[in-house]
Amino acid sequence: MAGAAALSPTPGGPEDACRWRCPEHGDRAAELFCRRCRRCVCALCPVLGAHRGHPVGLALEEAAHVQKLTQECLQQLATKKQQQVGNINQIEDTAGRLQAHAESSKTWLTEKFSELRLLLDEEEVLAKKFIDKNTQLALQRYREQIKSCGEQINVMNDLSNRVWSISQEPNPVQLLQEYTAAEQEMQRHMSLGELCHPVPLSFEPVKSFFKGLMEAMQGVLQTPLDVRLKENMNCQLSGSSSTKPGSLLKTSPSPERSLFLKYARTPSLDPDTMHARLRLSARPPDGALRAAGPPGGRRPRRASTRCGRCWAATAFFAAGRHYWEVDVQEAGAGWWAGAAYASLRRRGPRPPPAWAATASRGA
Repeated sequence: MAGAAALSPTPGGPEDACRWRCPEHGDRAAELFCRRCRRCVCALCPVLGAHRGHPVGLALEEAAHVQKLTQECLQQLATKKQQQVGNINQIEDTAGRLQAHAESSKTWLTEKFSELRLLLDEEEVLAKKFIDKNTQLALQRYREQIKSCGEQINVMNDLSNRVWSISQEPNPVQLLQEYTAAEQEMQRHMSLGELCHPVPLSFEPVKSFFKGLMEAMQGVLQTPLDVRLKENMNCQLSGSSSTKPGSLLKTSPSPERSLFLKYARTPSLDPDTMHARLRLSARPPDGALRAAGPPGGRRPRRASTRCGRCWAATAFFAAGRHYWEVDVQEAGAGWWAGAAYASLRRRGPRPPPAWAATASRGA
């Protein structure tokens, strides 16, 4: 107790309060407590001494009050200690699950990159087969043309020998007869033949295609991974792309569930006000989580954008407090319901305060 060090104890007394003497009036027992000065005094101090007019109380009563406060403090400290122990356990459990998730994610990535490498290897094999096939077709055509040219050379060699033989014939009649027999064939060869110019077979389109593919991949991979994840629509829908490593969601202890349930209602849900990632199930109070929003990016039409993810009822309440929950099937952890509050305003013909919403968080 404050001020106790300034008092002198008197040994051997039946009451603890009587063991201490007033520092100002040493012959009197300190049986009162000055609430302003926070110290024990005797009965004369509030009347004649330095504590005149100060609020005082019996030391025993003040001590009992302090004992109650200390017990409450101890209970609160024990509760907070348990909270911290719970925090440690939850963080350690999350850390363990994170390590397992990290290992499984790396294993998944190993499998996917192996599949990607296999796809690239298969694509490389197919591209080389394409080149080999077209090369062999072109070479076969070249060989056939070379063979044709060789056959024509043989024909021309035979004709050349025949013509030379005719030219050496000394008998004019025989010369004319042999020339007449070979005249048509000689006329066919009097004009120059066609020149063959093989068109070069280029594989630049193949190289250009895969060069563009590589440059496109390089252009994507040059962007930091965290930036790509933030820009990716699938990652945005998962809601975890912007989460910083080691982030903690700190919440105050929530009120007892029974306090909410006394305002529980079971209204029909209005599909025009549901969030784009939710869909109405067969049972009115149930919903399900979509992987993505419906075509066209439909959003709640009769709920204010300040509401965030919410779901209003088809009916409305003119007064009072109302609460309901939506069972979001297969949503995983992180969804909970809440009642509407005064700062939210509803769009549409109904009175702004006459509605309630079920809010979803964490998905």
